[in-house]
Amino acid sequence: MQMTHIDPGFARPADFQHFAATTFPLVHPVHWLHSHFAVGGWSPLRYLSGMLTAHMTRIAPQSGFPWHPHRGLEIYTWVLEGTLSHEDTTGGKGDIGPGELQRMFSGEWIEHQELNLRDEPVRVIQIWFAVEPEHRALPPHYQQLRREALPAQRAGDATVHRLIGDGSPMDDHVAARLTATAIDPGGATAFEPPRPGEDLFLYVTDGAGTARHNGDVVTLGQYDVILARPGAEAATLSAAPDAGLHFLSFYLPAFL
Repeated sequence: MQMTHIDPGFARPADFQHFAATTFPLVHPVHWLHSHFAVGGWSPLRYLSGMLTAHMTRIAPQSGFPWHPHRGLEIYTWVLEGTLSHEDTTGGKGDIGPGELQRMFSGEWIEHQELNLRDEPVRVIQIWFAVEPEHRALPPHYQQLRREALPAQRAGDATVHRLIGDGSPMDDHVAARLTATAIDPGGATAFEPPRPGEDLFLYVTDGAGTARHNGDVVTLGQYDVILARPGAEAATLSAAPDAGLHFLSFYLPAFL
């Protein structure tokens, strides 16, 4: 399926592009919810290679989404801070804490609820993929992995966790790879470019730093976005001395 829709003129077929967080919509529809939509919603990146949304959601204490349905989706939830309580009609149930990854496959129909039952906010990145036609008949199911179950390796001054693909024990039905990178404060790491046939959507989740590519240096902040093609292998990412730099890298079928 690999649907892609980017607003005309927004992104160039360039090897490396940076977009500040303010390029994308920050929405606050009710008092307990703030969301930043890098992909999907009102973003100029409507959807990328079947990924319908990638957005930050911050839920206030004792709030959340009560029972509601989904169909035709594979939804991943990566918790940044706080604890999200999940329950669904497959019997899947549990608390998801920082650094944990959840996957919910809706099939033709599932209902679930996502609640913050604690006294501090919860902040997550949620990612929705459209289910490929060959998987639509699979029954709904649920999976959750703790941080220690996700393969990790050091790359320069960074720790890289493999969330989807490349040896991750997380099952998937998507044409995508996903990593989570945390650069130590004041450290740097080589940029991991997409492979031939892929493009990269990179989403900064926390911290601050810089990206250097072909002699150009851009400042990175929370919820900034980088789009890149395989020719961007010469880039370097560095973290601010007092903040570190954390980001998710989505390697998707070519969309630029």
